[in-house]
Amino acid sequence: MIGKYIRERLSWILLVLFLQGLLLFVAYLDNTIPFLPMVYIAFLSLLIFTGFLLVRYTKETKFYKTLDSWEDTYDLSSIAPPESPFETIALDRLTLQTERFKKESSQHLVELEREKDDLLSWIHEVKTPLTTLQLIIDRMDDEALKSQLMYEWLRIHLLLDQQLHQKRIPFMKNDVYIERTTLEAVIHKEIKALRSWCLQKGIGFDVSLAAEEVLTDEKWLGFILRQLLTNAVKYSSASSDIVIESEEEEGRVRLRIRDHGRGIDPKDMPRIFDKGFTSTTMHKDTAATGMGLYLAKKSAEALSIRIEVESRQGEGATFSLVFPKSNEFVSLSQL
Repeated sequence: MIGKYIRERLSWILLVLFLQGLLLFVAYLDNTIPFLPMVYIAFLSLLIFTGFLLVRYTKETKFYKTLDSWEDTYDLSSIAPPESPFETIALDRLTLQTERFKKESSQHLVELEREKDDLLSWIHEVKTPLTTLQLIIDRMDDEALKSQLMYEWLRIHLLLDQQLHQKRIPFMKNDVYIERTTLEAVIHKEIKALRSWCLQKGIGFDVSLAAEEVLTDEKWLGFILRQLLTNAVKYSSASSDIVIESEEEEGRVRLRIRDHGRGIDPKDMPRIFDKGFTSTTMHKDTAATGMGLYLAKKSAEALSIRIEVESRQGEGATFSLVFPKSNEFVSLSQL
């Protein structure tokens, strides 16, 4: 701060030095003026000026030091009271801007809440005709057409489900209930939901659960598995199996989902959980939204579930869910 203060007052400092130098120069040229006393006067003047600068530095930088350390918030109480007209002008303008931003921020939050509520309401309204459509499809006799329609119905259902949970994630802590959850029931429910798609591709499931229970929220775990299984089915080769297995390692349950699809390009691996990222190898795949793994990661983090990925390009990918230990239940229940 002292360097900035010197640069701020540099013109005044140079003016004082120039005046003292001018005084000595005149005394040097004019023999009637004793030179040594003028040197003494100039020295005392500079000494007094230096002390004056130190006093003014402490006084004038107090306001700006607090302003410099002020965090980018709406709280102006940490800023020192102004002690000069210019400081008063600066604080007044800052206060006016802060009040305006607070007002605009409140308005934006209200608008976002309204849009979120409208979207959630629309999603729930769309689910009604979607359920009716499913019942109509179930009554069809043409199995080939029925399978195609169910596949398209499932795509719409999954997209709506993603959108619904995306809006809920920021408020997920209000919708979490940690309890002992049976993995088999949750996994079979999600597999059943993807049945029509799996039948169309000839994909089967090999489920082997050595560890049967975990402490987590059943509904949100189902959503995470839905995203991982959807990806596994989507990118698996036709007539292949998706392997689902669980085991307990050092008090933690690990659930693996392994497919035999195209795998993940090594250069894509650091970005697969980024919002909107699809793939660099299949960049023209317009069906991909890049939201599934992102939403799964965000949901898993809220439940203290770690997601690990192993993949070799052309040989498939393995996604692992590592659940927290039982003694970490307290931290989860405080969500």
